[in-house]
Amino acid sequence: MPRMNLEGSSSIVTGGASGIGEACARQLADAGARVVIADLNEEKGQAVASELGGLFVKCDVSSVEDAQTTVAAAAEMGPLRSLVNSAGLGFAGRTIDRNNVPFELKNFEFVIKVNLIGSFNMLSQAAGAMAQTDPVDDDGSRGAIVNMASAAAFDGQIGQCAYSASKGGVVGMTLPIARDLAAVGIRVNTIAPGLIDTPIYGEGEQSEAFKAHLGQSVLFPKRLGSGEELAFGVMECITNPYMNGETIRLDGGIRMPPK
Repeated sequence: MPRMNLEGSSSIVTGGASGIGEACARQLADAGARVVIADLNEEKGQAVASELGGLFVKCDVSSVEDAQTTVAAAAEMGPLRSLVNSAGLGFAGRTIDRNNVPFELKNFEFVIKVNLIGSFNMLSQAAGAMAQTDPVDDDGSRGAIVNMASAAAFDGQIGQCAYSASKGGVVGMTLPIARDLAAVGIRVNTIAPGLIDTPIYGEGEQSEAFKAHLGQSVLFPKRLGSGEELAFGVMECITNPYMNGETIRLDGGIRMPPK
């Protein structure tokens, strides 16, 4: 069975304006897909989309209406075959701080809303459109979805209660959703990145020194991963027809310490 052919299909990448999402969008475009960049950053999103011959849609992943608009835009460019759920955020804070003040519930809810509920929202809307396409092979394959979790889902650090809970939820829903969507030939996998070099670390000499220090805690190679390397894993999940229901740590072997 050959790899899933994305030529002439459409793909959606949430958070596709920068970092991991942008790297995934570039590799999907290289594979022949028309890519919808679904992001809140209009300036960067438009730039990436036009460079790749795709489309930018301003999208709050937790909005059903925005998700439907994004999916409709993708379906107009070709049969929707892949979704990469890369949009996400963190909000650091201990469960109770040094003065014993509890972490604000609204901040915990916000992280869950974007990272977990947003991922499910985009996934379910995209799956609805994929299910209506014609199968691409004798197995009845119609598409593939890749969610983004984090090593923090397994070894979350101090101050990551909200982030780890959201990413743990993404891991937890991977297999049941893969089972749900098996009936319509849609595969679902999750990548759990470790320390990846994205714009979140800033730029300049100080930033590079900080990243080099962080990289020493990685088993091998002793550096941060690149967005491109992460996207290699995403593309494997999308194009390998037998890859399904799995969560893959892509982290250079790191196991995060408490802090």
